[in-house]
Amino acid sequence: MRDTLNVKFISSLEKCFLDEKFEDKPALKSISMLNNEHLSVQYLMYESDLSVQTKLVCKVKVVSDLADCISVRGVEQVNVSMPVAKGWNDDNYLRKTPGLYPDLLTPLRYEGSALAAVGELRCLWVDIRPNGQYAAGTYPVTIELYDEQGETLYASASIDVEIVGASLPEQKLIYTQWFYADTLAVYYNVEMFSERHWEIIENYIKAAVDGGINAILTPVLTPPLDTKVGGERPTNQLVDVYVNNGVYSFGFDKLDRWIDLLLKYNVKVIEISHLFTQWGAEHAPKVIATVDGVTKKIFGWETDALSDEYGDFLVTFLRALLAYLKEKGVDQMCCYHISDEPHLDHLENYIAAKNKVQEVLKDYPIIDALSDIDFYKTGAVEHPVPGNNAVEAFIQEKVEHLWTYYCCSQAVDVSNRFVAMPSARNRIISTQFYKYDIEGFLHWGFNFYFNRFSDSLVNPYQDASGDYFVPAGDAFSVYPKADGTALDTIHFLVFKHAIEDLRAMELCESLYDKDFVMALIEGDLDEKITFSKYPKDAQYLLTLREKINAAIKAKL
Repeated sequence: MRDTLNVKFISSLEKCFLDEKFEDKPALKSISMLNNEHLSVQYLMYESDLSVQTKLVCKVKVVSDLADCISVRGVEQVNVSMPVAKGWNDDNYLRKTPGLYPDLLTPLRYEGSALAAVGELRCLWVDIRPNGQYAAGTYPVTIELYDEQGETLYASASIDVEIVGASLPEQKLIYTQWFYADTLAVYYNVEMFSERHWEIIENYIKAAVDGGINAILTPVLTPPLDTKVGGERPTNQLVDVYVNNGVYSFGFDKLDRWIDLLLKYNVKVIEISHLFTQWGAEHAPKVIATVDGVTKKIFGWETDALSDEYGDFLVTFLRALLAYLKEKGVDQMCCYHISDEPHLDHLENYIAAKNKVQEVLKDYPIIDALSDIDFYKTGAVEHPVPGNNAVEAFIQEKVEHLWTYYCCSQAVDVSNRFVAMPSARNRIISTQFYKYDIEGFLHWGFNFYFNRFSDSLVNPYQDASGDYFVPAGDAFSVYPKADGTALDTIHFLVFKHAIEDLRAMELCESLYDKDFVMALIEGDLDEKITFSKYPKDAQYLLTLREKINAAIKAKL
């Protein structure tokens, strides 16, 4: 054993900066899980022998009867130029200064070795995924670190993992993080909807679904999102538009392939992209068509949203789209958007734009992210998606089938997933989802690798803040790997664990009742949970899951 190499297991809710102290991170000796969930813990390493100079390369060995369902990744520090929005933050951040922050999860390097850097706190991310294949019981899990030859044992630490003999129910929460085909084409420098692009798209859909996402933004037209007036995103329009002698017709081959991918990965909701521009519904999205044999733009920023020409196109387009979706057997999986984040002064224009398509979409949900209750009270929106800093007004109004969202603006008091926030602030949202029967959650950035207004590509490895656009953690949840696959982040997986907490609460409720589960959640608290008031410490969440798991076990 190497006396200078200290190791221990810690929870997935800890974030370990390079300059922190090993002894300040509480050891995790035991933890429980249901037999089909995805449990993550961390393995902390600190090498104090300065004679090593830079790093100790250690072979990693997992010793456990669960070894076949355990994987180990490295926790990498990412460059964060903008950890918080200046003047718009609170005291519940880990740090507020630019620097290196733990977030990226990568495969082990050096043929499966861990790096213990001298005098720096380093972590391994340990995933345990039994997939219902293991009997209930307690399983010791040991991670051993050896020298580079795999012969001399350097260090070892263990944790007891109890598998409870019950399964999480199917996820009911609809969860979308907007998926951008165009950023993938631009980042990987491939032709839009070329065979290589389709391969990459599939890799990212798979990664999204594995992280709990079950609704995918589908660009039937190029999404009019995050562009300045007159600006354009790269064309990524799944429906081909033809105009011959003034008559519209449409091709659905690319959309058909896209939907087949969604069905392959069991996506539950096809989220049709916005029919009008962001922040007001004042213009048409970019529409490219082949007009009498010539390909050109027929609508865009120069098109008034309320023009008869665009209105006629939309009705014709949507009728053809619905006919295709019905024939495909997926029309009831779809929801639609008018415009993203309209404000109160856009209400009249929003209603007029919606009226253009209301009749043809009358049998389908229209949802939009907006936070002014008047949009609901006036009937402009039946399915509002307010920010979690504005959702309580909608709760008081008893809005049915309520969703919520957050983005860069939800930076004070409420839950969010910024890299600079503690992971407990990310995961606590499970209790809020459960208490208030939230049916859907929307976030704008699964893989947004552009800067503000989509002006140009950003290298996410150099700047996690989108060229000083938003606090790190907002613009994307996965990093692009060179081979066309996605790399997970801590903030993405911690939110997945929140969803699994929610599913465990729902299972517990089915065995008891909601009052029982709420007593577990709030019984020991001085203040009841709201979206802006909640326990801040990680131990609360760890203890809560143990209580829920114990209650489930008691009914087996």
